[in-house]
Amino acid sequence: MGNSKAYPVFRTGDAADAYRQAGRLCALLEHVDDRIWLFAEMRTPREVRRMAELVPGVPFDYEETREDPATGHFLLFDLDVATLDDAELRTHLPLSFKEDVERGDVEERFLTALGEGMAAIEWNGRWPDDPEADSYGHWNYDGVQVVFHGDEAQYGDWTEEHTVFVHVTKHGDLPRARKLAAHIGSDVLGEAQLGW
Repeated sequence: MGNSKAYPVFRTGDAADAYRQAGRLCALLEHVDDRIWLFAEMRTPREVRRMAELVPGVPFDYEETREDPATGHFLLFDLDVATLDDAELRTHLPLSFKEDVERGDVEERFLTALGEGMAAIEWNGRWPDDPEADSYGHWNYDGVQVVFHGDEAQYGDWTEEHTVFVHVTKHGDLPRARKLAAHIGSDVLGEAQLGW
């Protein structure tokens, strides 16, 4: 199997523009899965509440590893955020969640719920075959990803900017990535990164 190669093809300080360009790229996919992957890091009680409303019942995790001081065991966040007041919720921040959900209007609602933490939307699919360029779609690897407040497909360090990635075969496909970037008036903005 292995991981896809993720090429950064668009970067901006405007989250809505990054989302819009990712949508333009998704429209080029021959097939888009019915489910998408969401990731969000929440730094304030307000951000937690907005995301909890967006994806009811989603399990939250501590963003940073926490240990029980008495036992040294890792702590899991297993509280219902709806039952905590803001002061109590602040003691658990930052929180995060990762969840696959049904595609549809959730993407736009997710965009409006974004806070200052890192977040991402991932659309898996399949690029169309392009025999002239010796480029073929791959079900396990192809897709589009937008990382808000980040420039790494694997969610590295926080940045001011938002980055759109195209994912291709594990062997890489720079010509396809360049063609996709050109479709949105851009170019490949760096080396291929480890994808999903």
